[in-house]
Amino acid sequence: MSIEQRSSSSQESVWPYIFAGLCASLISIGLARFAYTPLIPSLIQSGWFTQYEVVYLSAANLAGYLIGALIGNPIAYRISNTRALKLMLGLVTLSFFACAYPLSITWFFSWRLLSGIAGGAVMVLVASAILPHIAPAKRGAASGAIFLGIGVGIAGSGTVVPALLSQGLQNTWLGLGAIALVLTLASWKAWPTGHTDSSPTTLADGSNTEVQSSGLKLLFAQYALMAAGLVPAMVFLVDYVERGLGFSHHAAAIIWSMYGVGAMLGPVVYGMAADKLGPQKGVRTALLIQAAAVALLCGTNNSVMLGGLAIVIGSFPAGIVPLALARVHQLRTTHFHQRLAWSRATISFATFQAVAAVGYSMIFSATHGSYQALFTIATAVLLAALFLEPVASKLNRSRSFGG
Repeated sequence: MSIEQRSSSSQESVWPYIFAGLCASLISIGLARFAYTPLIPSLIQSGWFTQYEVVYLSAANLAGYLIGALIGNPIAYRISNTRALKLMLGLVTLSFFACAYPLSITWFFSWRLLSGIAGGAVMVLVASAILPHIAPAKRGAASGAIFLGIGVGIAGSGTVVPALLSQGLQNTWLGLGAIALVLTLASWKAWPTGHTDSSPTTLADGSNTEVQSSGLKLLFAQYALMAAGLVPAMVFLVDYVERGLGFSHHAAAIIWSMYGVGAMLGPVVYGMAADKLGPQKGVRTALLIQAAAVALLCGTNNSVMLGGLAIVIGSFPAGIVPLALARVHQLRTTHFHQRLAWSRATISFATFQAVAAVGYSMIFSATHGSYQALFTIATAVLLAALFLEPVASKLNRSRSFGG
């Protein structure tokens, strides 16, 4: 059956695919990455790791994300998209159970790294496994639904994790593993069974010159800087509120829940912005709002304002995914070229995210735990991404006149 024929499948056959994609993003990123953030204070207070060790463990997941983004397509080429995605979900699920036993920092680091690898591979593969089976007119909404799993995972981590923590840190990891296992099994048979061509030869033919356009170069650069700008709040928000500002663990959990609310709203709101404003203007608007929100974060200890800022900042990690994907689809019209461009965008995002995580870890240690330093740098990075577009535009005009 051709892709066009599969795209015209009935809604009844399409919804299981979307459910499978939502579960994948929920498990591999929503829970595997973001459930770690509200666990940081407990990891320190329970004596599992020091405050500096938990930061490097955070970087392990982000470094794994880069590796996964690089190896996702080669794995899918050998065993198919669906099998690769199922393998990654199994790996994430296993990592939760393994992290319940802190045998050593090396053991814990390795499993956090593996969970990140799975997340990176899922991010590269999930859209290309599902969207070809969906009618083109409905792919935007389907993309938002798939990546809504990230927001659902973040929101869930803000409510489920505190409840699990009342049963102890080890039981929290086991509980997360049980949730991941149930979702993996529930979505196991919902994945598309048809094969979509993921041959690297097909992807490369005629594509190399196209993906070097100035528009894509700018998107890759901006997406990379967005990745670096979102790391401090993503990793340190709960720890900042609880240990930095002196709020109770319950209050910090509520702030993180607000971050989760933003994460659920992000894909929907940013997707609407891409439709109403256009992807390029949507990127500009998102960067301006995010830079302002992160700057305000380190200048207030008002709980209401912190909650509002958490909603705005929480919308960013999940929201920029469909926004950037819409920009890729705007710049590239064929499925293969879109897939190649999206893979490269994800790699640029993962690279800067991993490098930023290590850099922030070093800065955090060097400044003796200064959250303000991290948020100030993040603000500057987001502003740099915002002003990159007019600078690039000016350079392109100068080259045109010079030529």
